[in-house]
Amino acid sequence: MDAYDKGATARRSDPEPSTRRGPEPGAGTRRPPRVGLSALSLRYQIAGAFTLVVVAAGACVHMAMVFLHVAPPNTASKEYGRTVDGWIYPEFEQNWKLFAPNPLQQNIAVQARAEVRTAGGGTHTTGWYDLSAQDGAAIDGNLLPSHTQQNELRRAWDFYLSAHDSENRPNGLRGQLSERYIRRIVVLRLSGEQDVAARGKRADGGAGSITRVQVRSRTTNVAPPPWSSEKVDPKPVYREVPWWTVTVADRALDSGTRARAAGEEAGAR
Repeated sequence: MDAYDKGATARRSDPEPSTRRGPEPGAGTRRPPRVGLSALSLRYQIAGAFTLVVVAAGACVHMAMVFLHVAPPNTASKEYGRTVDGWIYPEFEQNWKLFAPNPLQQNIAVQARAEVRTAGGGTHTTGWYDLSAQDGAAIDGNLLPSHTQQNELRRAWDFYLSAHDSENRPNGLRGQLSERYIRRIVVLRLSGEQDVAARGKRADGGAGSITRVQVRSRTTNVAPPPWSSEKVDPKPVYREVPWWTVTVADRALDSGTRARAAGEEAGAR
């Protein structure tokens, strides 16, 4: 068979063009699975996108508030200072003591005692109550402690220290305000103590009468880690303030009674 016959035989052995079948449409081109928001239905995609926008907007607002809070005084911070403070305090307060050259290395506990008028007309001085330890016990193991437990007493004592000199002399109006503030906190805390209530319980069953209170701080150095060669004095240091006389307004627990008591005190002056 010559070359021509071989070529003819090969062409005849091929299937007819009309009988050839190509690949099925879509065969071997499977779409990849959708991921992320695209895998959700339309309404969930809209909800997810809206949530992302809200979170991003909140993050931008928070960053702007923090920037205005820590930045030097400027036109914006002066104009919106109250709004910035309302956002920052107390949850997002910026405290640089952690990064200072000499960070806080002390434990400061606020303690108080009371002078109580007894049912027989005499007076009794209670022992010292560690109010900071009470707050610490309430916070320990509490996943959602209140800001009162965390900050009220601590901030009140910081306010007092910043408004008084080393001799406990007040620096103007802020000093007087800080005294009244911490005195009322102490009266409120000590009024719930069983010893105070039992000692001053009146014959008619009324609550005990606290006549005076005294506050002090107990400062102890934090022990250095075992690998440190630093030496610190473990002896606590106390700072006592003078006795404060408790007023009618200090004993008033609700705002209405306190307002009336303040009016009576002002009229008496």
